[in-house]
Amino acid sequence: MGGASQFAFMAAAFGDDARDGEPAPLPPHVERRGRKQRRRPPKLYRIGELVAYSGLSRQTVHNYTAMGLLREADWTEGGHRLYDESVFERIDEIADRKAGGESLLKIREHFAGIDRRDE
Repeated sequence: MGGASQFAFMAAAFGDDARDGEPAPLPPHVERRGRKQRRRPPKLYRIGELVAYSGLSRQTVHNYTAMGLLREADWTEGGHRLYDESVFERIDEIADRKAGGESLLKIREHFAGIDRRDE
């Protein structure tokens, strides 16, 4: 591709009309300045996604949930656990505390105190 055809390709790819220099209309998903942003529903993660993003094993996620270190945000109709985005902060904090030599019992007590305050 060379010369004018390359310019036309690039202009089309980046949203400029090569003939008159006017920008192409924005796709519907792009926010325009001054328009209210719509509220998005929170993302909930299934255990497989949690395993993929956190590096923990499926069994570890189940164990941490059973111990009260992690909390489900919801359940699917089929009975699968769903976790919200805050679970990743907890996983990081668990890892940091374990690396510092803290036992899972102490970590559970720490989170139990936080959970009581949040209720």
